[in-house]
Amino acid sequence: MRAILVVNPQATSTTAGGRDVLAHALASQVKLDVVETDYRGHAMAVARSAARDGIDLVVAHGGDGTVNEVVNGLLADAVTSAAPPRAGGSATRIPRGGGDPAQVGPVPALGVVPGGSANVFARALGISHDPVEATHQLLHALENDRSRRVGLGLADGHWFTFNAGLGWDADVVGRVAKRRGKQTTAGLYLRAAVRSYFRPPLGRPALTIRVPGEEPAEALTAFVSNTDPWSYLGERAVHLNPGCSFETGLGLFALNGLGLPTVFKHVRHALATKSNQRGRRLVRHDDLPMIRIDAAEPVNFQVDGDLVGQRTRVEFFSVPNALTVIV
Repeated sequence: MRAILVVNPQATSTTAGGRDVLAHALASQVKLDVVETDYRGHAMAVARSAARDGIDLVVAHGGDGTVNEVVNGLLADAVTSAAPPRAGGSATRIPRGGGDPAQVGPVPALGVVPGGSANVFARALGISHDPVEATHQLLHALENDRSRRVGLGLADGHWFTFNAGLGWDADVVGRVAKRRGKQTTAGLYLRAAVRSYFRPPLGRPALTIRVPGEEPAEALTAFVSNTDPWSYLGERAVHLNPGCSFETGLGLFALNGLGLPTVFKHVRHALATKSNQRGRRLVRHDDLPMIRIDAAEPVNFQVDGDLVGQRTRVEFFSVPNALTVIV
């Protein structure tokens, strides 16, 4: 088996010593090349090259941003052969470089050894947040030829593993991104959330949400989940769509009001329980094949905790069995 280990040396909990231990352990089972990323987008470029070269396995050692880049690189030349229908319309195709996945060829499997601060994707798969323990899990899975197919989300040409969103959460991600160099602790996210709530950088443009079989709904912020938990606040899981998983469609959690009582109610519920939320201000759906969101004015758009930019329209698609993960 040929494999590439992609290491983000800037990730929160990656170290040169840990990289060497991981590389040595993997090299005992696979023919391994190690690449340290030097710039934003480097992991994506490496993974895309690996897919084109017929590499069997790409292991991402870093945070959720590194994993997202690797996933987007692995699938950069693939397409969905049968995209879900658009809201109120017929089936569509999503171009990802031309051709059907069967014609593009097999996509390398993904391995993950967490090295970031949140590691949402890895935790959702049951991978230990400790890099040493995660390495043992990966080696054991390789020895026993154990893997899992996972569904992914696709939004505006960007694949996402656990969540994407428009509005408040993307504003928070943008504020945190400006503090790169500081460890992205739960406290940093909380402070960014409070500031973005009281001083939204782009205001609060109205969002119109369309899902198959439903009338359009209005909202001010929208979270789209590919699995649950949606995120973590330190060690505490945040649950928005508890029925959402890598085997189901997308989950939608949107609020059409952001008054303090509404926000406190839903935040408290998300941190306290896995039960489904209800509320007069809540627009929530589970297991959706697609979601379209239109904004009255440009709003921030984030994917897997990274700010992509500003958008006035985004279509989110669920793509079942998109990727093989060694786990």
